[in-house]
Amino acid sequence: MNFRVHNEYKTHTAALTNFILNFDTKGEDFGNQDRNSLKLFKIEAKTLNAKSFRIPNIINQVAYRFLRKSKAQRSFEYANRLQSLGIGTPQPVAYYEFKTWLLFKKSFYISEQLDCDLTYRELTTDSNYPNHEAILRAFTRFTYDLHEKQVKFLDHSPGNTLIEKVGEDYAFYLVDLNRMEFKSMDLEERIKNFAKLTTHKSMIEVMSDEYAKCSNLSYEEVFNLMWHNTQDFQRRYWRRRRIKNKLLFWRARK
Repeated sequence: MNFRVHNEYKTHTAALTNFILNFDTKGEDFGNQDRNSLKLFKIEAKTLNAKSFRIPNIINQVAYRFLRKSKAQRSFEYANRLQSLGIGTPQPVAYYEFKTWLLFKKSFYISEQLDCDLTYRELTTDSNYPNHEAILRAFTRFTYDLHEKQVKFLDHSPGNTLIEKVGEDYAFYLVDLNRMEFKSMDLEERIKNFAKLTTHKSMIEVMSDEYAKCSNLSYEEVFNLMWHNTQDFQRRYWRRRRIKNKLLFWRARK
């Protein structure tokens, strides 16, 4: 077992380790358990969120053992880096890894639980959500700030930004952090980063308008790029789905 605990939680190392070692029998299930298991547990007055990553396939077990950082380690390190840049994300607590001499097995990432008011997803499913356009414009400014700070969030998708109402304003927090790049981006790469967020043209129009204002570019240029990338992502997504369904046709018969 290999682990690292944030300085603020060093005194709770024994409790954190005990929870991870007994993950299957402790804690409260949280959210969707299909891909990775999420559990909540308490340390004093704090509620912590522990994410258990699935054991990777055999090729990745070797790669994560010797060549690549684990998803848990990347999540922890990226969270600390985001905070150093003044970008919102739940407070990182620790990560744990389990390995054999040859293979990588399970890993866990622990952060403080953040109870948000909504995620970006609600904006895509409820166009009448209170202050819908104001939140969408604030989210666009948040994304522009990410890009200005050279953060490319590769999983910039509807469920991965938590939104909290703070007075008359809104705060944004990134989650699911294991896929990021830190680099300068040209306009094409910046706008492509919006491609996974929504299929609604009306939302693309608002985000394009706000991003154009932030970057002193023409609305037409930003909208055309954003709409094109959104449509292109959707075409590729549904093509992959069709191919996958054909290859796995036998599952549908069960």
